[in-house]
Amino acid sequence: MNAPNPPMRAAIVPVTAFQQNCTLLWCTETNKAAFVDPGGDLPKLKEAVRQTGVEVEKILVTHGHMDHCGQAGMLAKELGVPIEGPHEDDRFWIERFAEDGARFGMIGEPFEPDRWLVDGDTVTVGNLVIDVIHCPGHTPGHVVFHHAPSKLAIVGDVIFQGSIGRTDFPRGNHQQLLASITQKLWPLGGDTTFLPGHGAHSSFAHERRTNPFVSDMALNNQSVFKSGEIT
Repeated sequence: MNAPNPPMRAAIVPVTAFQQNCTLLWCTETNKAAFVDPGGDLPKLKEAVRQTGVEVEKILVTHGHMDHCGQAGMLAKELGVPIEGPHEDDRFWIERFAEDGARFGMIGEPFEPDRWLVDGDTVTVGNLVIDVIHCPGHTPGHVVFHHAPSKLAIVGDVIFQGSIGRTDFPRGNHQQLLASITQKLWPLGGDTTFLPGHGAHSSFAHERRTNPFVSDMALNNQSVFKSGEIT
């Protein structure tokens, strides 16, 4: 991402009362772009497009929570672009936007993605080829987008700087989330920068050193405690 002429550029646009990090990413060779998780504040998102001068060709979704994609369907209709993601296991979240919107005082609209994603898929933005990694735990259908040449991952609510995603929502699973992080994200490399769904960016190396939930030390202590080696 810091190369003189990087293949990808990305801008963060916080949206909704939850300050969810919507990402506008684009291919520098073609100027084609995608929004990742456009949960709301559509005028602000369209202004970001105007300021950057990019051409949005699709919308990508990490998971089905309303702050991440409650207005993705509405934006897709306005821009005339397809939606890709998340994994179909999050269909039940997307179908309940009317109910959740009333609960949180938000406006949302259920949608059917043009393409549900599965682990091992790729998505394209211009000439960029981005890997799709299924990382359940926060939600069952959560996916992460990874662009290896840029050493960048867009991780939604799987992991944050200093924290991890909640698992107390319907169909959340704490152990599954830990497995997603340690078995699917750590192998991407410590020098990978990640953009989370909320808060500041970080790197996997930094979180392996310092994150109180999934640092190497924290996980080792959990393992020792479960084995009964300490009392």
